[in-house]
Amino acid sequence: MNGYGTGADSGAGGGHAGDGGEDARDEDVTARHPDAADADLPSAARMYDYYMGGSHNLAVDRELAHAFMRVVPEMPHIARAQHAALVRMVKYLARRRVAQFLDLGAGIPAVDTVHEVARSIVPEARVAYVDRDPVAVSVSRAILRDVPDAVMVRADVRDAGAVIGHRELRGVLDFERPVALLMSAVLHSVPDEEDPEGMVAAYRDATVPGSYLAVIHATNDYRPELPVLTSAIYKQAGYRIAYRSRERIAGFFDGFDLVAPGLVDVINWRPERGRGRDPYGGDVARYSAYTALGRKH
Repeated sequence: MNGYGTGADSGAGGGHAGDGGEDARDEDVTARHPDAADADLPSAARMYDYYMGGSHNLAVDRELAHAFMRVVPEMPHIARAQHAALVRMVKYLARRRVAQFLDLGAGIPAVDTVHEVARSIVPEARVAYVDRDPVAVSVSRAILRDVPDAVMVRADVRDAGAVIGHRELRGVLDFERPVALLMSAVLHSVPDEEDPEGMVAAYRDATVPGSYLAVIHATNDYRPELPVLTSAIYKQAGYRIAYRSRERIAGFFDGFDLVAPGLVDVINWRPERGRGRDPYGGDVARYSAYTALGRKH
């Protein structure tokens, strides 16, 4: 459910850590999610929320986000470009009458959620979100409380068996019918030693032919130095970014036929006419992410 309005072009969130407004925001976040928001430990999900201009983040998240942006200053625009690509893929699927969506590593929600986008085209669309971050789960469940046929499941997406077999998820999704597997900015959080290809295969094998896999994945093809520059920063949030090559990312689609235009840079997957001006003039290296959608054969 990663999606928000845009933040300030020069940064994220539209404020500065430590000012009165953000102090009040921190109090509000911890008050709304007393059992979920740990004010002492940064959260990758809350950092992403900050990049997107969201309000469910704390000072500890913003401080680490700013450290990351000193290395990758484009991060707020990268986050928005990733979400925009996800929205375009959901629209594409809904226009082809795909009516079931499994959003893995969904994150903290706001506008343009998967169920909102899908149901604008297919009103009967059913959506299950999965995340392990407690704030993401708490916010999502509050939003979905009165939304039929949509659920947030707290689980680790790396355990495909537990996710697929989850009682609440099974109450929404029917795996005897096609399901769209959405993996936006999630696979690059799974290191090689945890077998990301095996994880994708487990989800693929649980779905019927005609199901889809959507992937948005960070790459260091254009900027080989990224893993060295960023690894120590995100490690503080208990998170790792496994940048992968185009060839490695293509391997996730074993068993799927890629939808045109295939595996491309995130800003070039079926861009919509009339979209806002690209702040980087179409320089794909500034986004350093690939996107693809495949249909299970």
